[in-house]
Amino acid sequence: MSVFLFFTLICAVSLFFFTVSCAVESNISTSQSVSDGRTLVSKEGTFELGFFSPGSSNNRYLGIWYRNINVKTVVWVANRCNPINDSSALLRINNATGSLELLYQDASVVWSTNSSKQAKEPILELLDSGNLVLKDAHNTSSTTSESLLWQSFDHPSDTFLPGMKLGWDLRTGLKRSLSAWKNFEDPCPGDLSYGFEVLSNALPEIYILQGTEKHYRAGPWNGLRFSGVPEMSNNQFYEFYYVYNVDEVYFTYKVKMSLLSRFVLNQTTRNRQQFVWMNQTQNWRLFNFAPENDCDKYNLCGANGNCSMISNKPVCQCLVGFRPKSEEKWKRLDWSEGCVRNSPPNCEDGNENEFVRFGGLKLPETTNSWVNTSMNLKECKAKCLRNCSCMAYSNSDIRGQGSGCIIWFGDLFDVRQIPQNEQDLYIRNPDSNIKKGIDNRKVKILVVVVSIGVVLGTLFVYYICRRTFLKARETYLDKEETGELELPLFDFATISSATDDFSTENKLGEGGFGPVYKVSFETCVFSARNITNKHMVSH
Repeated sequence: MSVFLFFTLICAVSLFFFTVSCAVESNISTSQSVSDGRTLVSKEGTFELGFFSPGSSNNRYLGIWYRNINVKTVVWVANRCNPINDSSALLRINNATGSLELLYQDASVVWSTNSSKQAKEPILELLDSGNLVLKDAHNTSSTTSESLLWQSFDHPSDTFLPGMKLGWDLRTGLKRSLSAWKNFEDPCPGDLSYGFEVLSNALPEIYILQGTEKHYRAGPWNGLRFSGVPEMSNNQFYEFYYVYNVDEVYFTYKVKMSLLSRFVLNQTTRNRQQFVWMNQTQNWRLFNFAPENDCDKYNLCGANGNCSMISNKPVCQCLVGFRPKSEEKWKRLDWSEGCVRNSPPNCEDGNENEFVRFGGLKLPETTNSWVNTSMNLKECKAKCLRNCSCMAYSNSDIRGQGSGCIIWFGDLFDVRQIPQNEQDLYIRNPDSNIKKGIDNRKVKILVVVVSIGVVLGTLFVYYICRRTFLKARETYLDKEETGELELPLFDFATISSATDDFSTENKLGEGGFGPVYKVSFETCVFSARNITNKHMVSH
C-alpha cells in the first residue's frame, strides 16, 4: 500500500510540474472562473485564453493566443496597462451585473467589461475566430453583434484577425481600431494607432496615426480596394469587404483557404504588417507591410505634389499646372511647402476642357471633399464645373464602367504614383497654361513629323528617278556596244522587190518628199550575229 501511495504521489508531483496549464472547456458560466494556470480553448483548438507573461517580463496579463503553433503569438490582451505581479488573478462573470471581471488578490477589479445589455444566464465563450464573447446562454446559436452582450472583437489590441471589423459603429459611436504595444514586453498602447477617420460629407479613410499626427493613409475605397494599396488587387489568399452606410463603416476580410493570417501594428517598425503562418518552416512569413517606402509616408510632397519612386528613392514633382511654392527649398529636396497653381482657374466661361486626366494615382485625401454615390462621371464633371473651388473629380467606385462621384475642394494632399492604372483623376487646370500648351506642343510635333515626311518623300522620289535614269542609260550603252542600235541599209533592187516594183497597190500616200510605199520582208537579218527570224514587217 505504501509503495502504491508513493508512486501516486510521484505521478501527481510530476503532473503538477510538467503541465503548463490545465485547459477547461471553451466556455464558462457564472458559477465558473478562469484562474492563473487554467485556460479556455476554442472548440476546434485554434485559440486559447489564459494568463501569460510577455518576453522576459514577470507581469501577468489575460490574453488570447494561437494554440497549435510553436511560436507564442498573442492576438488580444485584456488588462493591457494594468499588469498583475503574481498568480492570484481570477476571471469570472459577475452574478449581479452580468459583466466580465478580472480580479486580483483582495478581489479588487483590475479590468472589466461594460455593457448596457443584460442576460439572465450569461456565459463566456472563446470562438475559433479568436473572438471572446459574452452572451445569453439561451441564445447560443447567434453570434451577431446585436445578440452579444460583449465581444473582444469590438475592443482590438494590436492585431486584426479575419472576421474582425475595423471601423465605426455610427449609431453607438463605438470605434474599432488597432493600437500597437509599447514594446515586446509591454502590451500597453504606444503612440501608434490604425483605423478609420470619419468626417461628414467625406469618404472614410484608414490612417496610421503617430499620436495625433498622420503617418500613413491607405486612400479611399474605390469598390475593389483602397486606392493606395495596389497589392489588394487580384489577391489569391484574401477576400476584402468594405461597408459604408448610415449605421456603420467598417473594413473586414476573410481567408480563402485554410491558413492562419493576421495584421499587426508594430510600434518598433512603425508600420502595419501582414503575416501568414507557414507550416513548412513553422514560422510567420511577412506578406506585406505599410508604409512600404518613403512615398507611402503621409503627404511627403506637400500640397498638389506627386511622389514617384525612382531607383528606390522618392522623387517629388508638382502636378501639371502647378509649380513649387518655394523653388529654393524644392531644389534642396525640401518638399514640405508643396506646390501652387501657375495661374488661377478660369471659372467664368465654364470651359469643359479645363480638366486634365491622370491615371495611376493614389487618390488625394478626402478631408475636403463631397461624395454622391448615385451620380455618373458626366454629372460629376458638371457639378465640379459649377463650383470654382472644385479642384478635381473622380468616380467613387471603379467597378464595371465606374459610378459615383467624389469632388475635391482646395489643395490636393498625399498624392503618389502607383503601378496600377485602374482609376482616373480629373484635375482642374486653366486653358491658358495647360490646354493651349498641350495643343501647341501637338502642332509643333505635327509640323516636325510632316516636314520629316516631305524630306523623306523627296529623297525617295529622287532615288527612284535617279535609279531609273541610270538603268536606262546602262541599257542604251549595252545595246550600242552590241550594234543593236545600227540602222539596216538596203539596196535599190531589194526595195524594188519589196514594193513589187513600186506598184500602186503598195502605195500608201504622197508627201513633200515624194510617194510612200508599203514594204514587206519575209526574211530579215537582225544582227551581225546571224540571228534570223521569219516574220512580216511593215514600214
